[in-house]
Amino acid sequence: MISVPRGTGRAAAIVVVLILLGAPPLLAPYMLSLVTQALIWAMLAMSLDLILGYTGLASLGHAAYLGLGAYSVGILTTRHGANFWVTLAVGILLAALGAAIFGLVALRATGVYFLMITLALGMVVWGLAHRWVSLTAGDNGIASVPRPRGLPWAFTDTLSFYYLVLVAFAVAFVVLWTIVHSPFGKTLVGIRESESRMRTLGYHVWLHKYVGFVIAGAAGGFAGVFWAYYNGFVSPADAELATSVEILLMVALGGRGTLYGPALGAAMIVLLKNVVSVYTHRWLLILGAVYIGTIVYAPEGIVGLLRDRLKERGRVA
Repeated sequence: MISVPRGTGRAAAIVVVLILLGAPPLLAPYMLSLVTQALIWAMLAMSLDLILGYTGLASLGHAAYLGLGAYSVGILTTRHGANFWVTLAVGILLAALGAAIFGLVALRATGVYFLMITLALGMVVWGLAHRWVSLTAGDNGIASVPRPRGLPWAFTDTLSFYYLVLVAFAVAFVVLWTIVHSPFGKTLVGIRESESRMRTLGYHVWLHKYVGFVIAGAAGGFAGVFWAYYNGFVSPADAELATSVEILLMVALGGRGTLYGPALGAAMIVLLKNVVSVYTHRWLLILGAVYIGTIVYAPEGIVGLLRDRLKERGRVA
């Protein structure tokens, strides 16, 4: 057998970066649009992974932060002509504030009760988006959201906007990577493995979980800002339960606790949803079958499966 050379992960990352930088000008506009969408959802999946993969908190309300970030852009740009930096700051702060309030309630529970509370809190945001018609336009949504203003370059075409989203993805990845590899991130992993042991060691478990929860919400709002600019439209569907479930599936499919796993899961689901739906309206059945297959044959996700296979090959020399 051939042993796995050292630095395989780093080499793969370099290849991915080169592809993301060099391939887009060669892609058709539709495919480039899908890649842009995948990068936005990857940011959202990575933000959920901070609390799911590293802290062990499964949330069914993460779409609320996507919705808060997106509605910040929709309302501020269409009604007040706000530029990119204003909408970005407000989107992140509003999502962080929402997470700070929700965290005070949700983190009182654990396990399935935490899951149900986050579901209920997420539905609160969806209900506000649906019923507060004077602010959100209800089911009609907010249309004609313009592309970012207040930047040195115009991002009106698909290619330039892709590179803006790529920079945003790189920033989100670096920030989250720094957090999860910091002493704070290591503490979150320790809490995931054993809360009682971390309390015995003197850590303030609730506070660490709360701070991680707020950071995840802020990162979700960051992704929501770019989602609104990408779509040019914001509606209650951005904050509904199905969206939260889809984000959760992205993390589980790619591999929780890795950051790049959820990014891979997001790319796969975006491509699967848009390509398969062209041929059948029952693409959700196919997505469900893919998810079931992953749970059965790769419970740690695709990245976990690949990592285990590489380790097995490395042991055999």
